[in-house]
Amino acid sequence: MKKQFLLLFIFSVSLYVHGQKNYNLTSPDGNIQVSVSLSDKIEYDVICQNEILLKQCKLAMETGTQRLGINPGLLNVRHKRVNESLSPVIPLKFSTVPNWYNLLLLNFKGGYSVEFRAFNDGIAYRFITDKKGMIEVKDETLEINFPENYLLHAQQPASFKTAYEEEYSHLESKDWQSSGPMALLPLLIDTRKGNKILFSETALTDYPALFLKSSGDNRIFSVFPKVPLEFGEDGDRSLQILKEADYIAKTNGKRSFPWRYFVISTNDGQLVENTLSYKLAEKNVLDDTSWIQPGLASWEWWNGAIPYGPDVNFVAGCNLDTYKYFIDFAAHYGIPYIVMDEGWAMSTRDPYTPNPAVDVHELIRYGKEKNVGIVLWLTWLTVENNFGLFETFGKWGVKGVKIDFMDRSDQWMVNYYERVAREAARHHLFVDFHGAFKPAGLEYKYPNILSYEGVRGMEQMGGCRPDNSVYLPFIRNAVGAMDYTPGAMFSMQPEIYCSERPNSASIGTRAYQMALFVIFESGLQMMADNPTLYYRNDECTRYITRVPQTWDETIALEVNVGEYVIVAKRNGDKWYIGGITDNRRQERIFDLNLDFLKPGKSYRMTSFEDGINANRQAMDYRKKETTLKKGDKITVRLARNGGFAAVIE
Repeated sequence: MKKQFLLLFIFSVSLYVHGQKNYNLTSPDGNIQVSVSLSDKIEYDVICQNEILLKQCKLAMETGTQRLGINPGLLNVRHKRVNESLSPVIPLKFSTVPNWYNLLLLNFKGGYSVEFRAFNDGIAYRFITDKKGMIEVKDETLEINFPENYLLHAQQPASFKTAYEEEYSHLESKDWQSSGPMALLPLLIDTRKGNKILFSETALTDYPALFLKSSGDNRIFSVFPKVPLEFGEDGDRSLQILKEADYIAKTNGKRSFPWRYFVISTNDGQLVENTLSYKLAEKNVLDDTSWIQPGLASWEWWNGAIPYGPDVNFVAGCNLDTYKYFIDFAAHYGIPYIVMDEGWAMSTRDPYTPNPAVDVHELIRYGKEKNVGIVLWLTWLTVENNFGLFETFGKWGVKGVKIDFMDRSDQWMVNYYERVAREAARHHLFVDFHGAFKPAGLEYKYPNILSYEGVRGMEQMGGCRPDNSVYLPFIRNAVGAMDYTPGAMFSMQPEIYCSERPNSASIGTRAYQMALFVIFESGLQMMADNPTLYYRNDECTRYITRVPQTWDETIALEVNVGEYVIVAKRNGDKWYIGGITDNRRQERIFDLNLDFLKPGKSYRMTSFEDGINANRQAMDYRKKETTLKKGDKITVRLARNGGFAAVIE
């Protein structure tokens, strides 16, 4: 009892120090603390196990009439403890998520508040305003100060116009100049003190996405795209912004703003396993989600829609016979969807007139007969100009839409995502956003959003290398679903790589490609390669098509940011293991402990491993069958750019 009283006292105490009023908020396990100080501004320190990781970070917001957070007048303080369980509609990591945190709410004069939450794996804060009518947000100040020279892993676009597909840069925080390019979210911060911090945002709605710039003195700060006011023509899939407002958002004055959150890890596995974006996001608003079915999709664009071989007795391409072949392939392996990319319609501007050579209506009928759903590709501009297409597609029997080339994240475009998700849900259509910014919580509010691209994926061909992709489970995929489009059957090492559609190839071994289906999280997971090659590699294809897209449990087994990641994931009573590594070593060897298995049972493991020659011939792999029980160890050898994929049942 005394111990409980002491913890409560520490949690609630406020101190006056040199004219400042300080409030400390501690995580439920006591390891993470945010210390908030109020003076002529609002500042906070982030502390983990008594080590200051971020120091004197600032927050403020400027509206048309007020500067929130400047000379703050505190009215009152609220504390709260929450311990609950959440169940995501589309569980990409866990089917049950503990939501355990302590809350500090600071209410200020002028109709605004700042809320902090401390979790066992991080902290978060947001602004809340209580004002009548609409307000213009001129700017939001987010300033992060690094007490020492940290290593930053960031994507750095040339401008706010970006598809979030840049390769990661690896920056010394003291070397990032104020004249240097900005960075987008998520950002991974390596403190070099045993901690890493993943910074991102969630509950992003009616507000622009946040970007970061450097002050040039070991500090970074927020920048935002302005609200666009006038547009001009820019081809068939975009618009040119001709005029911008002098504010970043015009929004309801009574609202909560996006969460700015920091996942704080003491080991790299916590980054892979974290669910902070979900825990802070707005929860599902759809009354019925039973129609939303995650799954695999066969996709024709990457392989050029050119199946071949003795069973192909038609001219392949964008036509009815080819798509029926794709449907037959999907039905053969139990793949629930095919994606029809550009070319299914007569014009990219007209979604109502199918290409007669393709005959979408016949394909929808044929797919229904084979239990394979149709997903149609569209540009965002075509959707915006034809918003009634969701109702039309619903009547046609289309299952989902892949919407492309947004390449922006200003307030208008953020709102576009939500309008699309809401209207698609009304007509029981799921959405896959390409040319997209990173997930920021909308997919939990509207779980018919199955995936986002926003990643340097296999579409980049030779620009998609394991040295970059091995960061994704710790950064991009750690904040939400990711449409990387894996599944290549032509595998090459980088020094001999050559590829051209329709003979597309990937860098990395065959086992590496197979492991991606376990490691990478997406409610709609693509099989990017040619059905011809999948048929020829039947044992690999049968494994890939058995891997689920949703998971009850995720365990990081062996992980090191930028070098390797091996995870175990459970769906029902089956476990899957996936592992990948980079190009820096000829071989990495791991002894994996299988303590996660149930005692007293015998298991069979089917594994796909890098072959003895995979360092040179990336196609080389070995399939093995092993009998296991709880407590056994297995040895996993990863070749350079290699992988390991297994199912345990």
